[in-house]
Amino acid sequence: MEEVGGVLFSIGPLEVTGRVVTMWVMIAVLALLCRLATRNLKDVPGPVQNLAELAVEKLRGFFSGNLSAENARRYLPVMSTFFVFILVSNYSGLLPGAGTLFAVPTSGLSVTAGLAIAAFCFTQYAGIRARGWKRYLKSFLLPFFVMLPLNLIEQIVHPFSLALRLYGNIYGEETVTEQLGHIFPVVLPLVMQGLSILFGFIQAMVFTMLLASYVEEATE
Repeated sequence: MEEVGGVLFSIGPLEVTGRVVTMWVMIAVLALLCRLATRNLKDVPGPVQNLAELAVEKLRGFFSGNLSAENARRYLPVMSTFFVFILVSNYSGLLPGAGTLFAVPTSGLSVTAGLAIAAFCFTQYAGIRARGWKRYLKSFLLPFFVMLPLNLIEQIVHPFSLALRLYGNIYGEETVTEQLGHIFPVVLPLVMQGLSILFGFIQAMVFTMLLASYVEEATE
């Protein structure tokens, strides 16, 4: 998995890895699907529009259970983007050629770290937008000013926790599935693939649930 996820080429000083290329392909496919689903919206939806509306309703219900009504409405697009991207990244490991022809994005620490940093920046933005930057910064002094170091450490720990949890679980699952496939090549890989479907969904859900709790804490 390391080889296919390694550096493929460079754009100036920037090195483009296999995982980055996989992400570009995933983003292009998701953008195309979104375009097709919303290109000709109708009062009586077709199959594609109906599926898209169902997905939006399910995501809205999911985040409404973790965010206030206002935050769920306001930040649904961002939270849904995190969830769908992580879910598709996790499920890309089920495709033929995963780990040999292309790298699973979320099995690399650089990708999960990037997602965690984006989540961290989004949390700070949401907190500043809800409270104003002065009130938001003052919140780190509560309940007593001596809590400032601990509150700052907590903010730093959040993205580390998100990145390491997602990376460790997906990389471990990919590695175990690959090794067991070599040892028991007949039945066990099918069982592991079935478990991977559930496992990938849970990891996407955990990441976005934690992000939702961070956003709610920053804006309350």
